[in-house]
Amino acid sequence: MTGRDEHEKLKSHAVRDANRLLKAKKERTTLLAQTIYLGTLGFMIVLPTVAGAYLGEWLDEKIAGYSFSWTITLIFAGLAVGAVNVYFFLKE
Repeated sequence: MTGRDEHEKLKSHAVRDANRLLKAKKERTTLLAQTIYLGTLGFMIVLPTVAGAYLGEWLDEKIAGYSFSWTITLIFAGLAVGAVNVYFFLKE
């Protein structure tokens, strides 16, 4: 390799790296976008949990005298569903 070839190779690498830096700067997420993303993840866990709690409470009222607590069971089921939702959301 001659000095000229090395110079051209170095120049092309520098231009490529500069373009990558500019692209990364444009695509950088803002604090608001990150906050919305984390809020979405939280909502994906909380919604099934609360729905399970309400459904369990309703079942406990309808089936009085039964020794099994639907509320606690469906809260844990809601947490499991929320965790699976978050897993698939993050995997995507």
